[in-house]
Amino acid sequence: MAELATSLRRGTLEFCVLAMVEHEHRYGTEIVRRFGEEPNLAASEGTIYPLLSRLRRVGWLDSKWAESPAGPPRRYYALTTDGRTALEHFRTEWVSFRQTVDRLVGTGEAA
Repeated sequence: MAELATSLRRGTLEFCVLAMVEHEHRYGTEIVRRFGEEPNLAASEGTIYPLLSRLRRVGWLDSKWAESPAGPPRRYYALTTDGRTALEHFRTEWVSFRQTVDRLVGTGEAA
């Protein structure tokens, strides 16, 4: 059961990071800050930066550097084609997962 919980948490974090990058929250510091504001994810800087690196290694994110007028260049992230495909897969699976949970607990909200 612990392995399933770890897998679901990792999938949730991956989905959230990809969705944030898609919606223009691309800088690593911005992603860490936004995760820190969400208590349900309980993600810290120590969790997010390794996740960003892993998503780059699997080819879902590309990292680039942007000039900053107020300081040193900042790293930002962009979805790759594979990253967009993965994000769409996560969205589809999430809907399916929610429908299954709704059926199992009898909320009647599942289609």
